[in-house]
Parts: sequence; C-alpha cells; structure tokens
Amino acid sequence: MTDYPVHARIDGAVVMIGFGSIGRGTLPLIQRHFDYDPDRFLVIEPSDAACADLAARGIPYRQVALTPENYRAILDEVMTPGTGFVVNLSVDTSSLDLMKHCRARGVPYIDTVVEPWAGFYFDTEDNAQRTNYALRQKVRDEKSANPGGTTAVSCCGANPGMVSWFVKAALLKLAQDIGVAGNIPSDRTGWARLMQSLGVKGVHIAERDTQARRTPRPRDTFVNTWSVEGFIAEGFQPAELGWGTHETWFPENARRHSTGSQSAIWLNRPGAITRVHSWCPTPGPQFGYLVTHNEAISIADYYTVGSGPAPEYRPTCHYAYHPCDDAVLSLHEMFGAGRQQPDHHILSEHEIVEGVDELGVLIFGHAKNALWYGSRLSNTETRDLAPDQNATGLQVTSAVLAGMVWALENPDAGIVETDEIDHARCLEIQMPYLGPVEAHYTDWTPLQDRWQHFPEDIDESDPWQFRNVLAS
Repeated sequence: MTDYPVHARIDGAVVMIGFGSIGRGTLPLIQRHFDYDPDRFLVIEPSDAACADLAARGIPYRQVALTPENYRAILDEVMTPGTGFVVNLSVDTSSLDLMKHCRARGVPYIDTVVEPWAGFYFDTEDNAQRTNYALRQKVRDEKSANPGGTTAVSCCGANPGMVSWFVKAALLKLAQDIGVAGNIPSDRTGWARLMQSLGVKGVHIAERDTQARRTPRPRDTFVNTWSVEGFIAEGFQPAELGWGTHETWFPENARRHSTGSQSAIWLNRPGAITRVHSWCPTPGPQFGYLVTHNEAISIADYYTVGSGPAPEYRPTCHYAYHPCDDAVLSLHEMFGAGRQQPDHHILSEHEIVEGVDELGVLIFGHAKNALWYGSRLSNTETRDLAPDQNATGLQVTSAVLAGMVWALENPDAGIVETDEIDHARCLEIQMPYLGPVEAHYTDWTPLQDRWQHFPEDIDESDPWQFRNVLAS
C-alpha cells in the first residue's frame, strides 16, 4: 500500500497526549491520512526517552506530565478552540477530565481506554470502584448529563474499539449464513434485536498473540507486545464480564452493581490470574485470561433488550486473552513473587521473528454453534504496512485512525463508544491495515476435551454457561 488516501483535513492544532508504543505507531498513520499543518502538531509526553525520539524525528513536543492540577492550563496553551483534534494515547491521565475539557472548548477528542489519574489502580481500596464498569459509568453519566455537542470517541483502539465493529460484521455474516432476511439495523435497538433473534448467548473477545523473539525472556523483566504498565494495571483490576440472561449459575465470588445499566458483574479476583476456556482459529481450544476490558461491558449493554437488572435479553461478554508467551511467563513471575519486575520491555517490530496477533470475536450459542470473526495480522505483514509498530500495535493504531476520521465526518455526535458509530465506515478505513480478516465457524464448545480424571462442577445441559467457560 503506497497510494495513501487523505481522509480529512484537520484545521488547527493536532495534540497527541502520550508517545509510547501506540503513539509511535499512530503518528505515521496521521501523517499519511490527514491534511494538517505539521507546525501545529504537538506531542505532550513526560518520558526522557520518548522526547529524545521526538526530537530526533523533528516532531514538536512538550515534556510534561499532565496532572489534575495542570491539565487545563497546558491544554489551553496548545489547543485551538473550535477546531483541531486531541488524540489521547497516554496512561495516568483522566480520560473523562480531558474529554470534558476538550468538549468545552469545541475540540474533537479520541482515546483508546477510560484511563484514570495516576494512583487509581493500586491506591483505591474499594474493588467495586476499581472496576472498568465504574470508570465507564462516569463517562456514560457525563454523556447523559451533557448530550450532543462536540464529538468525543471513547475507547477506540483494538479492544475496546475495533472488536465492537467486528461484532456487527459477524452478526451480519451469521444472519446471511443462517438465512435470516432483513435490513441492516440502523440503531441500537435493531442490533440488539438482531443478536437476540439469531439466538446468540454470548461473545468472547478471543485473542491469541504468538509474536516471539529469538532470545529468551530475561528474569525480572516484564515483556509484552504493548504497554506493560497498561497490562499490569488492568490485570490487577477485578475480572469483569457482561452478564447474560441465559446464565443459570452465579459465581460465589461474583458481585453485582446497583447503579447504571447493571449489565456486568465483577469477580473478587484479579483478571490476570483468572482463566477461561475459549477458542481461536490457529490454536483451537485455549486458555485465556479474563482480564477486564471496557468492551465486555459496552457490548453487553449495547445488545440488551429491555432494561434494569433483569432485562428480556442480554449476551454474556468478556475478554479471553492469551498474550504472547513472554507475557505469560512475566505474569507467572510477577504474581509468584508478589511484586512487579523492575524492568519493562515492549517487543519491537525489529526483534520479533515470528507470530501473529489473532484478535477477533467468538459469537456463540446460535444455530451454527460458534463463529470467530477477526484479524490475523502477522508482524511480518505489519512491517510492510506501517512503520514503528508490531502487529498488536497496528490493530490499535489503525482503529484510532478510523475513529478520528469518523469523528471529523460527524463533528457534533457528542460522547460515543465504538458500539454506537458506523462500523462499516470505520472498517472501510481500517481494513487495509488488518491483514487477513476472516470468519471461522467451529463446533467446539467448552464441554469438549475436558480432563476426565477429576470431577468438575459443570452444566452439561447448556455448553455455553459461564460455569463451563470459567477454568480458574
């Protein structure tokens, strides 16, 4: 791909907050696909190493960490009211506070996660308040209190983000293959009714990362293919899942929410040591970690028919993540030692010698059992498609690109999640960067190939009960 389409013009200042692995990968996509004034592009980043990289590239930057005390003044110095764009790809900054400030100034905004201020993940004592449900609900409350206005796209990376578009694409594929006629839904109610009519019981965000380097992982180093700090933070949050109406069993360590949509539950256990049975095309059956993610809650909420704690229909939805092998070993070491490793390392596109990031949605419980729909992007392909990122990164950065384009085409949409925006338009923009995007049916269920030597508390009458999916 060498003839890069310019999707939109951005007048005013383009401000990128954060220049970690995702910021580095998003920059060349912005440069390729937007018409803007390079002199009005600015990165806000506290890291010495990242700022040295920016200086070497000739990219304007300001070396400072945003805090609750300074973010308004700093953003007001660099933003252009009523125009421009703020692209928040940082950690330890409140997505909600930045979003509200940008909207008050009429500046379009996008992020990849609902991020809190520094200290939240480990200093907050109440586990219910440490959930992504609680973080998301504050954004939803702001949306309800201040509808419409300048567009702010919340949680628009790979997951959360792209996977919500995959859910809609998968539902249309399933409807076609089952022979269900009808128009493409035009609103949330229509999509929820479609999922219900197809008999879908739930959705796994089913991911397998096989990217690997030649050298073994050093001890006392947490190795990952994306933000180590981000993965550790979400791994220490409680495991969370959207809770479906077909579930007949409730985990002993589970807790419900009493406010908001009540679309999800949380387990009184870290997600990074909670395993579930799932399936991806390359490995087939596999363990995944039930790490909390915004999309587990937003998808369950979006596809709900009815309201309150006992709606007519709702799918179960959760992440089932098998990270790269180095990250698995890093988790074992960290939880075994009871401390974080002193060194963090993100595998670069240059040191990875094999593997793919296979990221999709496993839609299950319907007439064709289960359908996986997603991207099977290799690092080798990534190096040919875009610079400065591995396969994991490109699935994220290309979604940021798509969300930015949609926001510029829909400037007054208010606060939106990726479930609420045009999946076809976003995938049209993103698809050139995703490698093979495929649909795979499977007859696998969580009841297959269980070890027979030990008794299990399972429900053989319904393979897709979470009771059967949960491994530990």
